[in-house]
Amino acid sequence: MKPLDPTGLKRLHREWRHKTTGRVALILDSVQSPFNVGSILRSAAAYRVEHVWLAGATTSPRAANVRKTALGTDRFLEFSTVDRAVDAVVAAQQAGWRVIALELTDDATPLHAVVFGEAVCIVVGNEDHGVSAAALRACDAIAYLPQLGKVGSLNVATAASIALYETRRQEWDP
Repeated sequence: MKPLDPTGLKRLHREWRHKTTGRVALILDSVQSPFNVGSILRSAAAYRVEHVWLAGATTSPRAANVRKTALGTDRFLEFSTVDRAVDAVVAAQQAGWRVIALELTDDATPLHAVVFGEAVCIVVGNEDHGVSAAALRACDAIAYLPQLGKVGSLNVATAASIALYETRRQEWDP
């Protein structure tokens, strides 16, 4: 076995792009760490996110440390900025997205059990406070990532990446 060369890598990714027709968007609800925002944007570009709403106190994609972590992948994304995450949820729903918050609540469904549909928008929240209460109430569903260890939650960038992968995995393996 040998690693793929650039041509082989392009072929591999092209094959997956052809299998992928669903639409994915993101709402970042006051995600403040520039490294988290940059990492989320890089994952968003990798999983072909169509639109990213930057809500509340979310750090700008133009911030130096965001750009450093995103490695220029923000150029593949479209952004909107809103004052409140609930406004982004409403805008996404009006544009035809099914909006699912990723949050630890007593009525959340395991992420793998959520049916996303053709157009899904994932909401991730602030590193300490999670998704705002108003945004949670407006969402179509709330999901969580089941965990087995003694750690109660994941870093928001890691959780967002897992959620983005799951949206695509369900499409690839119905």
